[in-house]
Parts: sequence; structure tokens; C-alpha cells
Amino acid sequence: MNQKNLLEVDWSKIPAPTDDGAAAHLVGMMIPPVTLLATDDNSVMLSALSGRTVVFAYPRTGEPGKISLVDDWDMIPGARGCTPQTCSFRDLFAELKAAGANHVFGLSTQDNVYQTEMASRLHLPFPVLSDEKLALTRALKLPTMQVAGLTLIKRLALIIDSGRITHVFYPVFPPDRNAGDVLAWLRENPA
Repeated sequence: MNQKNLLEVDWSKIPAPTDDGAAAHLVGMMIPPVTLLATDDNSVMLSALSGRTVVFAYPRTGEPGKISLVDDWDMIPGARGCTPQTCSFRDLFAELKAAGANHVFGLSTQDNVYQTEMASRLHLPFPVLSDEKLALTRALKLPTMQVAGLTLIKRLALIIDSGRITHVFYPVFPPDRNAGDVLAWLRENPA
């Protein structure tokens, strides 16, 4: 299936993910000292960042006009919507910062070369982290799914305060509202 417009999605035709409990263990966990490559060519260790950090994770962003990873991608609960989720964080970036987010990052298991192209194409004001080797995913036991032989992170968002996870948004649906939900939480829960 060709991915024509990644942003215009009729969410009523996309199956919503259910809460499978796979993120229930995350609140209160310390972030392990894992270094990830970012799209700004920096190495980032989330555990070393002070203040409040927002990390939103997604399975993988697509490329307009390219073939989907699998034909039924849109019918996998939680798969469709990575680009709308990412763009919503882009569009609310200044407000997220004003509401107390010292750092905002995207996170996927896609390689840094692809993520850098995507970050440029979507004009992202924040870096995207590559967990291509699944180091952070495995250390935190993040919820994952297997698609076409790849391990992909299920969509979620983490609020991290000085290295400790204090809130988790999971499951996330529809994806384009995730940034607004995070923003509302930040405003209601100042650091």
C-alpha cells in the first residue's frame, strides 16, 4: 500500500490500541545510563538530564509516496499515526517548553540517518533519538510489537524528572492528540 498523505487520517477507521499493561511498571523507574544518538548529531543520556524531560515514542514514521512496511499497517492497533504524533509535538513545542519541559525528544527504533531526514522534512525543533540497538527499550522493558521482523516501540509518552519517570501516557490514541494531553498534564503538574 502506498502512503499518500501521512497527516490526514480518519481515526474512526483505524483500530485503537488497548491498554495491555505493558507500561504499568514504568512510573517511578530511574532511566538507565544509556546513550542514544540524536538527529542533531549529539549523544544523549536521558538519565543525566536535569529538570523535566518529555519523551514521546512511536513505532516508525513513514515517507510520503513510499510503500508501507506491511500491507495492513493501518489495521495494526497503534501502528498508524507516527507522523501526526510527531507533528503535534512540533506544533506545540513552544507551549511544552513554556509549561516546564526542559527537554523534548522523539524516540523510535529507526536508524539515525532516516530520523535525520524525517526531522529535516518535518522541520522539527527538537531532536529525535534512535534506539536502533534497542538498548533503552530493553533496559526499561518498553512495550514493543513485532512487525515484518522488526521490533518497534508501541506509542507512548514519558515525563521524566531528573532521571526518574513520573508519568506515562499509554496507550496513546489518537496519536495527534498526544502532545495536547502532555501539555495539559504539564500545566496541571508543574515541576
